[in-house]
Amino acid sequence: MCSHSLSSKGVSRTALGLTLAVSLGLAGCGQTPATERVPFTPTTDSAVLEQVPATATDAKARERAALRRALAARADQLDLALRLARLDIEEGRASGDPRYLGRAQAALTPWWDAATPPPGVRLLRATILQGRHEFPAALADLDALVRESPDDAQAWLTRAVVLGVRGEHAEAARSCTMLAPLAGSLAGAVCQAQVKSLAGRSREAQSLLSAALARGAHGVEEQAWALSTLAEATARAGDTERAAKLFARVLTLDPSDAYTRAAYADLLLDLGRPRDVIALVKDHGQDDNQLLRRVLAEAALGTPEAPALAAELGSRHAVSHLRGDGLHAREEARFALHILKDPAKALKLAQVNWEVQHEPWDVRLLLETALANHTPEAAAPALRFLEASGADDPGLLALAERARKASP
Repeated sequence: MCSHSLSSKGVSRTALGLTLAVSLGLAGCGQTPATERVPFTPTTDSAVLEQVPATATDAKARERAALRRALAARADQLDLALRLARLDIEEGRASGDPRYLGRAQAALTPWWDAATPPPGVRLLRATILQGRHEFPAALADLDALVRESPDDAQAWLTRAVVLGVRGEHAEAARSCTMLAPLAGSLAGAVCQAQVKSLAGRSREAQSLLSAALARGAHGVEEQAWALSTLAEATARAGDTERAAKLFARVLTLDPSDAYTRAAYADLLLDLGRPRDVIALVKDHGQDDNQLLRRVLAEAALGTPEAPALAAELGSRHAVSHLRGDGLHAREEARFALHILKDPAKALKLAQVNWEVQHEPWDVRLLLETALANHTPEAAAPALRFLEASGADDPGLLALAERARKASP
């Protein structure tokens, strides 16, 4: 997954409605909808790219359609534009379709290039930029926003997300400190715990979150957010049995949580349970992240479906490159390493990914690909990062020790 531990990915729910700030860890990972195969360039501005009818059972789809019609008549209706952009971002997270980021941006067109847009636009612009991994630009907006509106909880949380993904843990923790009095003690604790877990100190994150959850009752969304974060920290700390139970509990609370589903699938893959992975993700193949986990599981079992599914995922990666989309590097590195059996390509992709983000999976991937390519010296950036972070997560430390012993 990408940018995903804080957002990313799992951090998509709080009782305060901070969903938006953190909902793009997965949607921003360059997922390609299953129906998209060949890039299409319209020849006129009026060309219709796609008709997305609202169904009677989808109130949000109907609302998006109505908002789009209203904005087509008059684009400068700020409140409507903000509402539509939020809905599009939420839909992108839920569906795994990155085109909704473009639709959200389109709703904000009158203000998109403004040096000082309205605060709501600035926050959504930062969220969209985050989803595209344009982290410096996102941080520029967020820094300006917290200066202008220091009581904006969503801005502080989004800032913590971006800084955490980039590996700037001390500054991310400061954003969490600013968040706590605005969003409540549990939200602040989840934010801090995520930063600690991203830094490789997942046992500390477990203790912090367990204490916060024990202090009182919480709403379903906020509880699911906290439990998802606790599940990841528990898995990284090595308590895989408890982590699996926590992931399953989160998906019971929120079956649509794509980030938690992918993280749970990764744990099951590590535990050698590919059949359980297939059962978990098989109905979510429109999302590239879920499809990757299924491909890895099918390949591990050597099923007849494995080659076709791998070809499908490879074609989606190719289409994303034609679009100029560079968000797949982490997923492509895993695909190259485990499916294509091309460690040299996997290492190059892991290095490209490392230039952008420094989450635990990014550390792991750089270590794994360097070892697989018999060039352990290429893992040096990850080793330096782990040392500077004070990481004590057993899985990462074991990999790091292997890389050190293999180095000349």
